[in-house]
Amino acid sequence: MILETEKEVILIDPMLGKQGIMPSFTLFRHKARRNPTAPLPKNINLVLEKVTHCLITHQHPDHIDSAAIKFLNQKSIPVTCSLKDEKAFKKRGLNVVQTLKYWEKQAFLGGTIEGIPAKHGYGFVSKLMGNVIGFFIKLPNQKSIYLTSDTIYTDSVNKVLHNYKPEISVLACGAAQFDIFRPLIMNVDDIIKFIKNSSGKVIANHMESINHCPLTRDELKIILTNNELKDKVFIPEDGEILEIDSW
Repeated sequence: MILETEKEVILIDPMLGKQGIMPSFTLFRHKARRNPTAPLPKNINLVLEKVTHCLITHQHPDHIDSAAIKFLNQKSIPVTCSLKDEKAFKKRGLNVVQTLKYWEKQAFLGGTIEGIPAKHGYGFVSKLMGNVIGFFIKLPNQKSIYLTSDTIYTDSVNKVLHNYKPEISVLACGAAQFDIFRPLIMNVDDIIKFIKNSSGKVIANHMESINHCPLTRDELKIILTNNELKDKVFIPEDGEILEIDSW
């Protein structure tokens, strides 16, 4: 995803490798397919040329792959990430200029950014998945944005929705799950709960590009329609540009 303002072009959790360059993340729970399962949008090079900054929520390869590392290093793009990931990213050559702890607010591109706790999975699997951070961003003349990253519905998520009241929330909606263990991000019930508790609009992402994410765009649309939530959610296609000012 890329967030573009009047002055900045912020690349978020880049996965830039070619289709099928990585192995399947599941073998039997979901159809085994090499990842990513979809190609990059055709307009990707034009967009990448404009990038001025990068946000990375965690170290998993579907959020920062080797092709993205190469791109960021070649351009020496400034990176903001979790304090817990700083050492690992610097070791890979990234230009880490800012790190955040959970619930820490800092100046960011003329506005502010705050680190939001994220829990990557229900139960025991969250310990195996490691640390993840979400971001709450307020930039000049822009709507406030909550980037959940890969997380289940937690007290921290609930706090952001009710106390911060983000105008835009970007929610990972693929219902990812490995062959074993419980789901890695919000299940359908918690996706519905998140949307109902959102005072602003929700953008659904993290869908139809990794083989362990079974929930499709069309299935989510049906779920939203049945729960009378379709008007609160936008489900972009790959490469689609959304003008947030029009919301």
